[in-house]
Amino acid sequence: MGKIISVFNQKGGVGKTTTSINLAAALGDMGKKTLIVDMDPQGNCTSGLGVDKRSEINIIYDVLVGNTEIRDSIQTNIAKNLDIIPSNNNLAGFEIEYANKEWQNVLKHKIAEIKEDYDFIFIDSPPSLGILSIMSLNASDEVLVPMQCEYYSLEGISQLFETIDLVKENYNPNLKISGIVMCMYDGRTNLSLQVVEEVKAYFKDKVFSTMISRNVRLAEAPSHGLSILDYDRSSKGAKNYLDLAKEFLKRI
Repeated sequence: MGKIISVFNQKGGVGKTTTSINLAAALGDMGKKTLIVDMDPQGNCTSGLGVDKRSEINIIYDVLVGNTEIRDSIQTNIAKNLDIIPSNNNLAGFEIEYANKEWQNVLKHKIAEIKEDYDFIFIDSPPSLGILSIMSLNASDEVLVPMQCEYYSLEGISQLFETIDLVKENYNPNLKISGIVMCMYDGRTNLSLQVVEEVKAYFKDKVFSTMISRNVRLAEAPSHGLSILDYDRSSKGAKNYLDLAKEFLKRI
């Protein structure tokens, strides 16, 4: 049975979608059957893997409201051993439509139908705290937290872990933190080094040893609808995510 991991940070621009796409792609490259569920109405994982958000396809919104079966929403073989359930801005309407309904376990029950089909299911959560994020955390076994190597990332980290604790207390007591991934790392700057040291001092072995460096090719890949492995396998970004996938498998 597969493991379900929310890639979550309520702060935007920290490398969340980049990590969702490229860690999943790296695990697929290593022979693990992997699925991304795009729970962000912006649909950046969807477009970042070359799926047209405007086309007539079933998206995660259709699954959540019961318009289609979850298996009918899966876009298969986006990359080696990698599938995706796409999203678009229709998903933003779900929070309004279901605000006064029982929404807490909707995603959890839907994903349970396909959990055995995959080794890993990654949920790319929206960069905000709302119904979609809480549903994602409630449906997950673990949380992977990407953090940018910037001062403001440190300011929001305590609030992020308070959110995870609230979900554990109210909905999902078995939720675990699989680790923190330091993204946009630049070893030439004192700031990156200081942020990493502070995070490691506080969270200790929760921090992955592998850090994701700032890399132009990594930034270019989504505009081509490709993971970094398919865009430029020889790049530093590709090596970083392959190393992260190896470390991730050891931890799991």
